[in-house]
Amino acid sequence: MAVNFTLQWDSNSDCDNLVLNLIYPDHITYEQHFKNTIMKRISILLAGLLLPLGMAVAQKYAFVDTEYILNNIPNYKAAQEQLDKQSEEWQKEVEARYADIEKMYKDYQAERVLLAEDMRKQREEAIINKEKEVKELQKNYFGQDGALFKKRQELIEPIQDEIYTAIKDLATENGYAAIFDTSSGTSMIYTNPRYDISDEVLQKLGYKN
Repeated sequence: MAVNFTLQWDSNSDCDNLVLNLIYPDHITYEQHFKNTIMKRISILLAGLLLPLGMAVAQKYAFVDTEYILNNIPNYKAAQEQLDKQSEEWQKEVEARYADIEKMYKDYQAERVLLAEDMRKQREEAIINKEKEVKELQKNYFGQDGALFKKRQELIEPIQDEIYTAIKDLATENGYAAIFDTSSGTSMIYTNPRYDISDEVLQKLGYKN
């Protein structure tokens, strides 16, 4: 998870010194975030597919655990490892850029009293511009529509679509009125393992005998 650095003016200071603030976001892994996205999407797709069937007189129900399914798909693990490696490389690049900015800031603070007014402004503007550049780079890598997100879509969405297709086929073949996902956050007080078809989904995908 990327660390954000913010440069801002300290309005309470008599000298209007430049203050470097480090902002650490909540620790939420990209893997867990994307797993949640997959689970929600599959649940929504299944709800749209199976809602009309729920009106049938003879109703059959089942459930799956998409997190269990994902963890038993080798291609998913390989894709996640590739994404983690790429994320780590980009993270190191961003952190190195921020380290350079911090050094520029410390050097400026040490030399500030010796600088003329116009030189101080130039140094301050240089630091702020560098920070803007790194923030843009960070956004391009880790933003909502950044390179990491697009790479995840490229590697993970095909697997997600395969899972959905396998669940849909099982629903059609076995006449299920609804298939619930226990990993999607749906409130379920009790589920009978007899109706867990997660292994059947994996068999359908060719990952279990």
